[in-house]
Amino acid sequence: MRKALRWLLALVVLIGTVSAAGATAGAATAAEPTTGTDIKDRILAVPGMSLLEEKPYPGYRFFVLNYTQPVDHRHPGKGTFQQRITLLHKDTSRPTVFFTSGYNVSTTPRRSEPTTIIDGNQVSLEYRFFTPSRPAPADWSKLDIWQAASDQHRVFTALKTIYAKKWLSTGGSKGGMTATYFERFYPRDMDGVVAYVAPNDVVNNEDSAYDRFFETVGTKECRDKLNAVQREALVRRAPLEAMYEKYVADGAYTFKTVGSLDRAYEAVVLDYVWAFWQYSLVADCDAIPAAKTATDQEIWDSIDAISGFSFYTDQGLGTYTPYYYQAGTELGSPDIEQPHLKGLSRYGYQPPRNFVPRDIPMRFKPWVMKDVDNWVRHNADRMMFVYGQNDPWGAERFRLGKGVRDAYVYTAPGGNHGANVNGLAADEKAKATATILKWAGVAPAAVQDDPAKAKPLARSDAKLDKRDLEREPMLRP
Repeated sequence: MRKALRWLLALVVLIGTVSAAGATAGAATAAEPTTGTDIKDRILAVPGMSLLEEKPYPGYRFFVLNYTQPVDHRHPGKGTFQQRITLLHKDTSRPTVFFTSGYNVSTTPRRSEPTTIIDGNQVSLEYRFFTPSRPAPADWSKLDIWQAASDQHRVFTALKTIYAKKWLSTGGSKGGMTATYFERFYPRDMDGVVAYVAPNDVVNNEDSAYDRFFETVGTKECRDKLNAVQREALVRRAPLEAMYEKYVADGAYTFKTVGSLDRAYEAVVLDYVWAFWQYSLVADCDAIPAAKTATDQEIWDSIDAISGFSFYTDQGLGTYTPYYYQAGTELGSPDIEQPHLKGLSRYGYQPPRNFVPRDIPMRFKPWVMKDVDNWVRHNADRMMFVYGQNDPWGAERFRLGKGVRDAYVYTAPGGNHGANVNGLAADEKAKATATILKWAGVAPAAVQDDPAKAKPLARSDAKLDKRDLEREPMLRP
């Protein structure tokens, strides 16, 4: 969704979407499982569902599963692949949250914030083409937001026969984007959407909103300090690249995809300021070295800690090929000017094409994000967007216009890319929590009478509620 940037339908497409949706829904529908009464038996009675493992957790059942999906939902007879799912089961009498990160699925039991708020079940889905949920051979033309939304639709259709109460979809960053796209293509599936820090790059080559963001974010003192370290890393390119060469040799890293150590080095350095604001707070600026007096090692250590020198190697990029492919074909990718680097930057922000192996063809489709943005602006119903005030990805965000119903956009003061409902101002936190409870059909009478009384229904669990905020130092949402 890199630790910070680059990362993170026309009528004919819409016609295809409508016709394919009907076919896909029909393919997913199955008779309600009746084999046994144990929840595992009921889940495994779903056609195409298989068990990888069950992990114990107090108060829950946690299953890691595979589900058979069509490679192409428009032509379901032309091959299948296995898509990983996890299921945190509490009780079929509780509502269910459908979560995706937009990347790989975690096989460790976790609750998303909405799951804790409603005290429900949680289904988590691995995004198609992230290994091992990748068709073999991989036809990359089948990696798009409609196909992924159709994956979610089939899973929902299959499991709704077991989990019959209300469903909410959620995700953060690329997962928030994914939840939004799912709602756009299958608006009748979910009873509510909670999308966290979801970027919305409507016009890919118009990124002035990011430039304006970096002119004002945080404090001037912090901005100047970060810019100075970033500039110094390019001024000292020769000695720092010598350190990089040793680092690469020690780690047996290669640069076949990006092309050279020099390109990788600059990509890491250019991510530095974006990555800081994506994952850090103003208070963390105290740890940034003073550029002019810092040693080469201090500059290296700061860049490595925030941007990460391993991530533009082939070994770092490989996991995220599906993201960069989508960024270069549909999602778009941010670009910023960074005038303080003028005369020092050789490549500028490199496009997603540079981070995808050349044997994978790519063609950008500019109408896709415009369609989603237009749909959200005018059709959002029971959708909530939560952003962080100091998160660069929120510079281009989803906005609501006329025609929306019961839809909201909130901003967490001082928040970064980990912003959530709990980080909102007190009145907005209560209102958002009450809304989520209402959408899930579990708002207590006291909350219905007074939303200010809203609070999560599940008890806090430090391990289960641990935030799995991905901190890989790469420019992606």
